[in-house]
Amino acid sequence: MENMNLSKHISGQFTAELDDIRNRVLAMGGLVERQLEQAIDALSALDAELAQQVIVGDHKVNGMEVSIDEECTRIIAKRQPAASDLRLIIAISKTIADLERIGDACVRIAKAALDKRLNNQQPLLVSVENMGRHATRILHATLDALARMDADAALALHKEDAKLDREYEGIIRQLMTYMMEDPRSIPDILDVLWAARAVERVGDRCKNICEYIIYYVKGKDVRHTSYEEMEKDMQS
Repeated sequence: MENMNLSKHISGQFTAELDDIRNRVLAMGGLVERQLEQAIDALSALDAELAQQVIVGDHKVNGMEVSIDEECTRIIAKRQPAASDLRLIIAISKTIADLERIGDACVRIAKAALDKRLNNQQPLLVSVENMGRHATRILHATLDALARMDADAALALHKEDAKLDREYEGIIRQLMTYMMEDPRSIPDILDVLWAARAVERVGDRCKNICEYIIYYVKGKDVRHTSYEEMEKDMQS
């Protein structure tokens, strides 16, 4: 009887540890989402003070990644999880790496906002802002799917990255036109280009997180597969 109670206690502890790292990754996601919103706001208004807040705040994102990753390693070593528990820990470990990289993208956007020369590029900044708002919505929905471990929502969101890519390609064409018409604008436009590229990478990272959700729920690695193949995997 004592051994049975001990097993239940250990199992309960393990469940609490898994719940804790899930909550921590969601808290990290919330922080990264705020960072992205503020970075886009800073770029739109060329607000240097807000941009600096984003840049300084990145150390919190980095710290959360390190602490969660250490906890994942400790749980694997101590608990030796199997099946779905192991998939959960792997999915979380991969997710925090992508969230940290979204944080890096936020810093790149914020640094572009520090360049006052962009005052002359307002039409281009509007395009990047619109793309950034779209990326923010994708990130928010991705974090919601992560909180619920909703594979169906993750599959639907996986397609959103293609839409963001098309917006990015449209901005690139717009930038090329500006540079050809006025070569002197190239240094300024490059800052807009790097900001747009950073926003595009946010979509890529969200797509990765959606794949981790599907991996956890379905037990299938859907990386580097087509959307059609992913649908088939979801149905099987």
